[in-house]
Amino acid sequence: MRRKTGLAIAGVAALAWGEWLNWRWSRALVGSSGGTSAAVVVLGYRNPQVTANLINRWRVRAGIRSIAADDAHETCVVFSGGVTSSGATEAQLLADYAKSVLEFDGTMLLKDQSATTWENVTNVIPLLEDVDRIKIASQPAHALKARAYLRRQRPDLAERLVRADDYRPGECMVVKPLLALYGLWTLRGLTAHERKVSL
Repeated sequence: MRRKTGLAIAGVAALAWGEWLNWRWSRALVGSSGGTSAAVVVLGYRNPQVTANLINRWRVRAGIRSIAADDAHETCVVFSGGVTSSGATEAQLLADYAKSVLEFDGTMLLKDQSATTWENVTNVIPLLEDVDRIKIASQPAHALKARAYLRRQRPDLAERLVRADDYRPGECMVVKPLLALYGLWTLRGLTAHERKVSL
């Protein structure tokens, strides 16, 4: 009985830890920039199939709902990601899912030459020059990494970063501890200042 109770407490603690870390990451390196135009950048993930995989579908949903959370009059969605093993690009798979499944009919731009997160950020920069607000949609740790990369490459544009709707309490809760562990590993190159929560 005592062992079961201990396991239950450990399970609840792991879930709470995963939620907390993902919440923190979703609020780091963002501000409250105003203006009438916005861009939501959705970053692709390795995709061997000919349709968007689970992670890419999650990222597209987060990107599309990030538009609804915005009061900008002009918002475009930028899908970014290079060629997959299936021959299609991540950017195209993301856009296809947005249109065919989520029935998104807004403005979409594709950047399909990137193989890494750094390249994703580099390649979308020309599309961000003229917008007032920038949102990066992915899993919270990955989005934070991309925001840090934008800050390193173009600190002036990083001043326009605002929060995307990529974290929701309880969403995919059972996998958040795993995402938190993976996130800690992928974010190991970020400084403490880059991980600081923006309040």
